[in-house]
Amino acid sequence: MSTTDQIDQEVRLTKRELEVLLLIIEGKSSKDAGDILNVKKRTIDRHLSMIYGKLGVTNRVQAFRRATRLGLIPIEKQLTKS
Repeated sequence: MSTTDQIDQEVRLTKRELEVLLLIIEGKSSKDAGDILNVKKRTIDRHLSMIYGKLGVTNRVQAFRRATRLGLIPIEKQLTKS
């Protein structure tokens, strides 16, 4: 089993991580996401770091692609990005 396969089977995002990911996918900056969720930008950046680690990626685009492939993003969010 490859590392990617292991990551795919083990990915579990918290509710807050998923909220952050969805805001970022909508094109929000870390600051904007923080304002929406009433937390500091630094908190959003920490959540993103955890998300990237769990997904095995290094940026927002890769996170979107991997989360989509894993079915972590609701279908209506995928359709609005097309």
